[in-house]
Amino acid sequence: MGRGPVQLRRIENKINRQVTFSKRRNGLLKKAHEISVLCDADVALIVFSTKGKLYEFSSHSSMEGILERYQRYSFDERAVLEPNTEGQENWGDEYGILKSKLDALQKSQRQLLGEQLDTLTTKELQQLEHQLEYSLKHIRSKKNQLLFESISELQKKEKSLKNQNNVLQKFTTKAVLEVKPFCLHSSEQLMETEKEKNNAIINTNREEQNGATPSTSSPTPVTAPDPIPTTNNSQSQPRGSGESEAQPSPAQAGNSKLPPWMLRTSHT
Repeated sequence: MGRGPVQLRRIENKINRQVTFSKRRNGLLKKAHEISVLCDADVALIVFSTKGKLYEFSSHSSMEGILERYQRYSFDERAVLEPNTEGQENWGDEYGILKSKLDALQKSQRQLLGEQLDTLTTKELQQLEHQLEYSLKHIRSKKNQLLFESISELQKKEKSLKNQNNVLQKFTTKAVLEVKPFCLHSSEQLMETEKEKNNAIINTNREEQNGATPSTSSPTPVTAPDPIPTTNNSQSQPRGSGESEAQPSPAQAGNSKLPPWMLRTSHT
């Protein structure tokens, strides 16, 4: 004989009620996790105990995203099904829902920042840790993606600069090959010109040395003194007649170099 339906009612014993709440809560969270994994569904679960403690679960999407999606869906559905007058009458309810949503988001944000963790159980702390690890993993993945893109962009720039460098090197080599013969010809002309200048200077110096050698080697001629005038019958030519004066004889020129006592001996 099968068991009949069990009537559900509030458990009067406070301890039994707390134990039953903990067991059913864990089972509910487990079922929510299973349905999110097996059916690939977005699941959000929010439970408040009699003391006002919050217990929540969200699938891969964040709790804020699921609540926003639910709010948008219910608001759009109500806007279609209900007339505008009824929508205006429900503004009070809408405000209460939005206020609850804001409070939940603010509390979740504070918990993610490490605040107000005293009221959380070990299970809730583990769940919060998993959420933080998932967020950190997503952030690291995004950071690595940006780093890879930046490295790839730098590699492309490096390749482009190498190509430009090769083109400039080829152009420079070609220009050097074209200019080199002209430079060699110009340098040869300069060397020839310099050589001719040096030869001209050497020849000039040689000519000057050859012209200066006789004058330096020959002794300076000594002019003979004017001869003593002698009395003779011949008339002396007047000065300024235009004729050159009589030159002294070689003997006189030679005697002019002798001392006086030798001159006396020679005359005698």
